[in-house]
Amino acid sequence: MIKKLLIANRGEIACRVMRTAKAMGIQTVAVYSDADANALHVLQADEAVYLGPAPSKDSYLRGTAIIEYAKKLDVDAIHPGYGFLSENADFAKACAAHDIIFVGPPASAIEAMGSKSAAKKIMEGAGVPLVPGYHGDDQDEATLKQASDAMGYPVLLKAAAGGGGKGMRQVWKESEFSAALSAAKRESMASFGDEHMLVEKYLTRPRHVEIQVFCDTHGNGVYLFERDCSVQRRHQKVIEEAPAPNFPANIRQQMGEAALQAAKAINYVGAGTVEFLYDEDGSFYFMEMNTRLQVEHPVTEMITGEDLVRWQLDVAEGKTLPKTQSELTLTGHAFEARIYAEDPNNDFLPASGTLSLIKTPMLASPASYQNSQSLNKTPTLSSQGSASKVRIDTGVQQGDDISVYYDPMISKLVVWGEDRESALKQLVSALKQYHIDGVTTNIDFLIDVASSTPFSNAELTTTFIDKHADILFSSQSKSAVAELPAIALLTVLSRNQDAANDGLPSPWGVVGAWRPNMEYQESLSVIVNDALHSLTIRHVTKSGNTLNQKGTFLKVSTDSESFEATGYLVGDKLIASVDGVGRTYHFSNNEGQFGLFGQDSNCHFKVVTPDIGDDDDNQNGASLDAPMNGTVVAHLVEVGASVTKDAPLLIMEAMKMEHSIAAPCDGVVRGYFYQPGELVDGGSVLIDFDPEPKGE
Repeated sequence: MIKKLLIANRGEIACRVMRTAKAMGIQTVAVYSDADANALHVLQADEAVYLGPAPSKDSYLRGTAIIEYAKKLDVDAIHPGYGFLSENADFAKACAAHDIIFVGPPASAIEAMGSKSAAKKIMEGAGVPLVPGYHGDDQDEATLKQASDAMGYPVLLKAAAGGGGKGMRQVWKESEFSAALSAAKRESMASFGDEHMLVEKYLTRPRHVEIQVFCDTHGNGVYLFERDCSVQRRHQKVIEEAPAPNFPANIRQQMGEAALQAAKAINYVGAGTVEFLYDEDGSFYFMEMNTRLQVEHPVTEMITGEDLVRWQLDVAEGKTLPKTQSELTLTGHAFEARIYAEDPNNDFLPASGTLSLIKTPMLASPASYQNSQSLNKTPTLSSQGSASKVRIDTGVQQGDDISVYYDPMISKLVVWGEDRESALKQLVSALKQYHIDGVTTNIDFLIDVASSTPFSNAELTTTFIDKHADILFSSQSKSAVAELPAIALLTVLSRNQDAANDGLPSPWGVVGAWRPNMEYQESLSVIVNDALHSLTIRHVTKSGNTLNQKGTFLKVSTDSESFEATGYLVGDKLIASVDGVGRTYHFSNNEGQFGLFGQDSNCHFKVVTPDIGDDDDNQNGASLDAPMNGTVVAHLVEVGASVTKDAPLLIMEAMKMEHSIAAPCDGVVRGYFYQPGELVDGGSVLIDFDPEPKGE
């Protein structure tokens, strides 16, 4: 029986496992690095142990140290979560050698599925359909290229030991093969210590559909239906849903049985996911099996009403599966949107920084979900036949840092509805209520995806984002003209706010910048979402208003419109009324950089002082800066070489992804300021570069 559980992970999955463990009366032990000393998973655990410096190899990947701590603290079992050591067969063996339960499959199953090429051989023998490809041991470039030429382009290069989109490249034509192979091998070696590659035919209109399987030690196995994970960027999932839309019942059964066939072929135990490519003609092909709990497991929990972590712990204790296949039911529809610190407008570049504001949807909060014991149960429909549910899985709270050392996922927003239409409405509504500042996030992009006609119509393929880029990215730079009155209010109120007075405005702000026998007028210039706006503000004194006696009253004029605005601040809320229409906003103030978040809009702005001039032309040459904190991987051209615009010059790695730094124009590389292997701060100049040299 498991009495004490160590969670060998961090972030939201560590918090997620702890919730169920605590509900089962199991004590929990957290592990942490320097970067996570005050992290949410550490604060929520009964005990916590320090592993080492922030880099994963010095902390969360130190399997021997984790087992030593587990023995010292009399831990009965270790839950690996996902990532890190979750699919490390040697770690699973070490747990068994020290009589510690590994909450996952046996090491033999991990080994069998750990190599994509070996896994495909096993699946071929088990009769599971496979995508055409090369999975051999001969890794000579000529061999791999010959296989690619034979099956026809496009092809997909994949790291045999890979996952999460690492070590993966699409190759659309023969001339791109060599460069793509080098990049994929390099990324695979950096991520997994293994550059073994396989090649697959790249299907142009596939869907990514995966089956959740569960097996126990008594020979029982079930599949808990499917998830559609087709909406991806960089081969990493963005929005998942269950069940898969427009998915025939007979295909569900065939794919579910094929997944169980795959699991039984390797004597699987515990939670696993078998991933398939589902083509528009109804055919499907085995891709890989993930021998762990998936990031997107909550959508399966939502439609089945089952707690998959509880299932994991029960199976790890040697119990039989809680239900048979015939006892499992599918109710309603669920979506999961992954909230990332990243910039969709800049090729989804990961972002790091401090979370200065987190406001979750009103229907749920991390605290309420973490304390709830019923949110894994399918909602009961009301007498009107309607129901909805929102769940947030997160490992961070306001004030925490998003570190450059780990995946930049902030949280998972999960919603449930009676059907896909109602669940999708719930998803869009919840996303609009989710306000985060301090780092760039993908929330606006997720709203655009979920609100788009192709997504609403379930026109899903793994190329969905690229295919519909014109509509998914078109509204990312949004006008904030409608928010100018609220911006004026927030500027004036924050300027006069007395922090010592419980967040209420100071007396001098309340009287409206009073002057004898006249109204005070000022000019205000603000940059809102990179656009400059000039406002005229008249401070008005009134005897009262419909909002509150302590409100500030302004008349705000732009070049074309005038507004009456009243409002006051309560904590990080702006309670405002513009021309008689009341609205509530959340805001953040990061040293004069404001974020203003409403139900249907958000913007960032800063006040421009009158003496600020244009000094953008004070540089005679071009420089290339690091887009974020990271490590230099390679120099791609020699010092002194002439290059053309967009030529790759340097590769750096950040947040487990490679980023190519390209020439902004024709020029000459005069030198590099950082060598391969060196750490670089975001914003640091990487390359000494002369643009458009003359007389060379």
